[in-house]
Amino acid sequence: MKSIRVLFAGLAAVSTLAAAPPKPVNPADFKESVKVACIGDSITEGSGLPDPGKNAYPGQLQSLLGDKWKVSNFGLGGRTLLKNGDIPYMKEKAYQDALALLPDVVIIMLGTNDTKPQNWAHETEFVADYTELVKSFQALASKPHIYVCRPCPVIGDGNFGINEKNNKEWIKRIDKLAKDMDLGLIDMHKALEGKDALLPDRVHPNVEGAGEMAKAAYKGVTGKKAPEPAAK
Repeated sequence: MKSIRVLFAGLAAVSTLAAAPPKPVNPADFKESVKVACIGDSITEGSGLPDPGKNAYPGQLQSLLGDKWKVSNFGLGGRTLLKNGDIPYMKEKAYQDALALLPDVVIIMLGTNDTKPQNWAHETEFVADYTELVKSFQALASKPHIYVCRPCPVIGDGNFGINEKNNKEWIKRIDKLAKDMDLGLIDMHKALEGKDALLPDRVHPNVEGAGEMAKAAYKGVTGKKAPEPAAK
């Protein structure tokens, strides 16, 4: 009996190791700049922000990470994770461009537009479609570190058909997906939770809100707290 208990303990330990999320990314492990692909919708793209290339969360993440990293923004407004959604991300050229980049790190934040009523009709397909998206990046020769994000909170009654009730259901499924597929998890929801003023249209962050997202992404990828901006 003792040998059996030892065997099961060993198997449990192996299982625990297998479920560990990606280790923090260290640019010293790369010969060239670490290539980061940010996948997402209008929140990633920087809809409504002045100079979104600089002020959307990927641009602010680039500033935090520094010149040993190269962050690319592949966000597209209105896109869905669902392949049967009204504007599927996986049918866009931006998705193919992100794959062609052969990124070292992939940050995925999709699901917000999938909360809309017309897209929620396909909610049972969400996990399968998300799994397919993740696997397409896992199959790359660059073997990237992959992080999925809990979507940003939706304030009050939401906007554009986007709502928090369905958003929270996605979060449950994304959490399980991250665990099942050994993915990193970045909590963009927590980064903006209770900070309604940073989401002026109840869905999209302002520049400060995108900055909070960038800090969350920095910590998720590097395992370190984001540096404070230099005093002016």
